Parts: sequence; C-alpha cells; structure tokens
Amino acid sequence: MATAPTTLPVLPLKNTVVYPGIVVPLAVGRPMSLAAVDAAMAHGRELVAVAQRDATADQPDRAGLHDVGTVVRITRIEQRDQGSQIIVQGVRRVRLGDGAVEGDHLRVALTQLPALELDEAGADSTALTALLRENLELAQRIARLFDPDNGAQIYQQLVGSLPDPITQMYRIASLANLSLEQEQGILECDTTLALMQRLHAVLNQELRVTELRRQISEQAREGMEQQQREHMLRQQKRAIEQALGETEDEDLQELKDALEQAKLPEPVQKEVERELKRLTRMSANAADYQVARAYLELVAELPWHQHTEDQLDLAHAAQVLDEDHYGLDEIKARILESLAVLRLNPSANAPILCLVGPPGVGKTSLGQSIARAMGRKFERLSLGGLHDEAELRGHRRTYIGAMPGRIIQAIRRAGVTNPVLMLDEVDKIGRDFRGDPSAALMEILDPAQNREFRDNYLNLPFDLSGVFFITTANTLEGIARPLLDRMEILELSGYSDDEKQSIARRYLIPRQHAQAGLAAEQFAITDETLHVLIRRYTREAGVRELERVIGRLARKRARQVVAGETFAGTIGPEDLVGMLGPEKFQRDPCRETLTPGVAAGLAWTEVGGDVLYVEAAITHKDEKVTLTGHLGQVMQESARAARSYLWSVAEQLNLDREYIETHGIHVHVPEGAVPKDGPSAGVTMATALVSAYRHRPVRADVAMTGELTLSGLVLPVGGIKEKVLAAHRNGIRHVILPRDNEADLAKLPPAVRSEMRFTLVEHLDQVLEAAFARD
Repeated sequence: MATAPTTLPVLPLKNTVVYPGIVVPLAVGRPMSLAAVDAAMAHGRELVAVAQRDATADQPDRAGLHDVGTVVRITRIEQRDQGSQIIVQGVRRVRLGDGAVEGDHLRVALTQLPALELDEAGADSTALTALLRENLELAQRIARLFDPDNGAQIYQQLVGSLPDPITQMYRIASLANLSLEQEQGILECDTTLALMQRLHAVLNQELRVTELRRQISEQAREGMEQQQREHMLRQQKRAIEQALGETEDEDLQELKDALEQAKLPEPVQKEVERELKRLTRMSANAADYQVARAYLELVAELPWHQHTEDQLDLAHAAQVLDEDHYGLDEIKARILESLAVLRLNPSANAPILCLVGPPGVGKTSLGQSIARAMGRKFERLSLGGLHDEAELRGHRRTYIGAMPGRIIQAIRRAGVTNPVLMLDEVDKIGRDFRGDPSAALMEILDPAQNREFRDNYLNLPFDLSGVFFITTANTLEGIARPLLDRMEILELSGYSDDEKQSIARRYLIPRQHAQAGLAAEQFAITDETLHVLIRRYTREAGVRELERVIGRLARKRARQVVAGETFAGTIGPEDLVGMLGPEKFQRDPCRETLTPGVAAGLAWTEVGGDVLYVEAAITHKDEKVTLTGHLGQVMQESARAARSYLWSVAEQLNLDREYIETHGIHVHVPEGAVPKDGPSAGVTMATALVSAYRHRPVRADVAMTGELTLSGLVLPVGGIKEKVLAAHRNGIRHVILPRDNEADLAKLPPAVRSEMRFTLVEHLDQVLEAAFARD
C-alpha cells in the first residue's frame, strides 16, 4: 500500500538514475543541489534523487523533473574545490507531487511506491523465475564478451554476490550501457514482470551490440595478422625471384622502363641505379618506399634531353610582337637582336632580361609573346612575397612532405629543357630567417653556374642553360645588386594618351566587346569618349585600369540589351556620367593660378609619373625649416640644402638675408598620407622658397625636376619619360629639366614631344628665370 505523502529536498540528476538498493557516487556542484544536500544533512540525511527531463537545464523546476525518483540516504560526503562528492544508497521508489522552493533548494511532496518482489501477488512465478535466470545469463555472457579472462569473476563480484533478485536487476541496469530514457523507464516499472521484461529487451540489444563489437575487433586483428603474413610472404617471394633471376612486379618494371627511356646523363644514371637498387630491396609497405618511388618518378618525368626547335625567323617574330603589343619599339628591337644572335650561334647562352616598369604596361604579356615568337613553351612563376629559399631550391628528402623547388616543377610542367621561364615580381622577394631567395636566384640566373643546377630535392645536376629567363619588376630598388648585375635591364615606361588610345582601339575594346557578347552595332566608343575615359576616369602609366573601365561600359551595355532598353549604339562623352558615375580625376581649378610659395614638381612612382606641388609659407618665429607631408630623409635634406643655398646667395637673387634669418619657413607637400622621397624635388623646393620670400607666384604652366646641390648646381635625375608624361596628362606644357637629361627626351613619343616645351638648365639661376618669366 502507498504511504502518506512526505516532503524531501530534491537532488536533480543530469545524466543518471539511482535505483533502490544501489550505492552510487555523485558529484554535486550546482548551488541548488548543494543547498539540497545541506538540507538533507540537517534532517535525516535523506533526499530524493530524480532525473531531469532536459539535461542542459541548470536550475530545473518541478516541471523539468521526471515524475518517479528514488529516495536516497547520504552515507558519505567529501568537500571539493568546486562542490562536493557524495555517496548515496537508494532506499525506495517514490512518485513526486507538487514542489516548492524553500530557501535555495526545491522541495517536493512524495508518495511512496510499493517495493517490487519476486513472488508478488497475481504474477506467474514460473515466468518470473525464467526471466530472472535469462537476464542473469545474458549479463554473464556480456561480461565474458567484454573480458574473456576475468568476465565471470567480475560478474560474480558485482551481481552474483547480491542476495536480492530485484537488486540484482537494478545493479545490471546501472552497469549496462543504457540511455537516460531507458534507465528511467526501468525505474518507473511498477511490477516485477514489467521490470524483468524491459530489462530482458535491453540486455538482448546490448548483447547483440557487444557481439558485433567483438566481431569487428577480431576482424581488425585478423586483418593486421594477414598484412604481416603477406609482408613475410612477399619478402620470401622477392628472395626466391632474386635467386632465380626473375623480374619484379609490373609497377616497378614500368618505372624502370620510364627511366631507361629518359636517357639520363651518365652521372645521373649512376645515382638513379643506386636508388633503384635500394627501392627493389624495400617492402611496398615500408615508410620510405613511396618517398623513393616518388623521387624516381620525378627523375623519369624530367626532360633531360627534350627541347623545342627555335623559330628564329626575325620577320615572324617581329610580326608576333607587333600583333600582341603596341609601341615598345626599343624593347622589341632588343628581343629581335637576341634572336638574331641565337640564329647565328645556337650554342650561345640565352639572355636574361629584366623588364622593369609600372603595372599594366604589358611586362607579363610580353614574356608570352617572346615565347610565341620563338615557338617555345612558356611557364610563369610569381615570386611576390616569397620568403623561403626552399620554394626555389626545393626541400631535402629527409623532410616529411618534401617537394622539388618551383624551378624544377616548372621544367617538369613544360616538358622541355629550353622553355621561356618568367619570374614575375622579382622586386618583391622577401628576406627573413628562413633564407634569402634572391641568393638562390643568383645561381639560377648565372649562365656560368646554372649548367649544373642542383635542386635540394632532386640532388642531381640539371642543365638550365637552355632556359630563356625573363624577370619582371616594378622598380629596381627591391632587387639585390649582385642579382641585378646578372640581368639586362629593359625599361618599359608608361604610355602617352595617344598610345593608350591606340592600344584601346587595337586590343582592349575588341577584347571586352567579345567577352560581353555584344554585336558591333551595340557597342561603339567614339575617339572623344575614349579621350575622356583616359583623362577623367583613369590616371595610370599602363592600361589595366582603362581596360576595367571599358569592361564596365560593356557590362552596362549588355544589361541594357538583355533588359530590352532602347539606346544609341555609340557611347558618347555625355553618356559616361550616367554609366560610370562622376569623373574621378579633374584638374584642380585652384592650381590654374599659383599663389606665392607654390611650385609644381615632377615625381616618379612605381605606377608612373605624377605632378607634385610643393608649398612654402613664411612663419614669424625662428623655426628655421619645418617639413610636413610624410617626407623621406632625402627630401628633408633637399629642403634644408635649398634654404641654406638661398641664404648664402641672397644678394645675388635679390632676397633679404635678414628676412630669411629672422623668419622660419614651413615646407609642405600635399597628400600627406603618401610617403615621398628622392632628390629630384630639390629645384622645386628651392623655387617654392624663392616664391615665398619674394611674395611672387610661379608660373602655373611650368613644372620642374632636378637635384639641387649646395652650390646651386642642378644634377640629372631618373624617370624623365614618366615625369614628362605626367605633366602632359595634367595639362602642363612647359617642363624644366637638368641639361644632362637631354638625351632622355629622345625616348618620348613624338606626339608628346611636339606639344611640350623644355628648358634645360645647369644652375638654379636658370630655373628661377624660367619659372618666373612672363610670356
């Protein structure tokens, strides 16, 4: 009979169930649970342990608990850093009623459930006895499967020693690998028959799972034994074959045939034979077998003697270069000269060219054209950001995952010993603790050394002398001097507006026209529109951004075609704002007339030339020279040298020396976020200072460049073509240059040179005379 309800503290359990008569250790750490343990210790050591419905709930209420739990007695408690460890023994099953929070713990009303007995009233005692014996037998079989040697003894200690059959069933349930729902279902069984039947189903499932795990384990062990047996038999088979002089397996024979067909040089052949002999003595399961095989496969795949026949027809080569590139006459002439030498002396070393120029001028595509003109294979390696020397030379085979270097990999891909190999962005190679890749390039690019180039992975001499190496760079500053000494420098300057217009007509517009899938009458650009695109929507030395802008126009027109909109087939200048947005680059109206203290200089950058305005202002404190605008050390020294020179010749330049001494000068170069450096701004800074001291403006249509010495001499500078083109783009038609740069004017496009006026100077006096002259 059920007893009258009582109330006890509740200990919620996340992932277990406590059965009557079973001793269980529990870890208690939640504040609510610790409070329940304290309350139980204060009143009879009893509390009710019940499983949570949601194991993730941290503080479950009555609705979050199952309806049936177990009253447990705390037999031992140990305090821990993060809570307590208690040992409890199940006493009786109870049904939970209403609950309420008292203090920090939950307390519920309980109704005691009747205890289960083997000879309960109304039950078939024969069926119960049969189920009991069957469950005990299943438990023994599971224990023996887990541990064939000690399973029976463990079963006797944990289950067989218990006198009560019901407690034995609960002990088996607590030891079985059951889910929380299955454990709770066994606890909620109200009759002995239901308990026996539920546990019997669970044990049958557990037995099947255990037998399957045992079977899988035995199969794995038998598989390992089979592999070991096969390895031993394979070794015996190899020994018998060697004794009888028979051949190896087919894969190894194919590798031998490939090595024979490669016609290896004699030194290489000796090393390969030694490695091949070592491979035949290895087991296919050995750790080094695949490493050695991969190495020999690489040797077999390399083109030791294969090469392409050069097409050294100069007329054909000139035609190919003209088809692919507009202008670049000096570069094309140098390439044709190299081809002429190779035609007269096929054994001559191929030149090592370094194409230097701003982005978008066609350096990479020029390398492809050279390969097409010569009829050679083309491979490109990007060296930008390369830090590890092993990327070029390869890793030694002692390392796990070792690979040959990029050079040997490129040769393998090309399949010939004489491809055109382009090393892109050679000026952006890094250097750190992992090595200096540029040092490895010195051997690769040296004709006296690369005949026997040794890759760390290959470790065999490979002839690179037939490779036509081409390197590219945006600037020479990042290239080591010894490496630079091994290459012939070919400078690709920026394009003028007329050249860009011709390139767009011949290459860019047809390419974007085809990519967009437009008909000829749907996409036409007038010369005036193209001129506006070049001047107002791009500002670059090359044509990469110009092609992107034309591509945007093509995509806009393609969308109009698909949408069925009506439009004029020809795109005029008036359509550009609607299709591309406002103009990006416009001449600053504030620079059309310069204020005193401002002068226009010309600068060279990695992306071409640019017009740089230098501003000078008189300060009333004796601050000497204040410099702003993110100037480099050389530009700062140029400004100080200019002021010192002006002070020393103040009377000759009609300047007030006392005014210079008693006033400071502030020199600023706009666009302060952009770093600036170099000596070519010396004359510009001196002119801006004179303009500030005289309170007289410089001519707005004049730009200048040149290094200024402390004695007033104007020295030559570099990048003249890029600087003049920048002045031309900005509408400046008068440029002051050092006289020693006169020869550089021959590199200018005739159309640009005819529109420009040049003043060649040797001294600052001549600069000032031209800068302040009035037409």
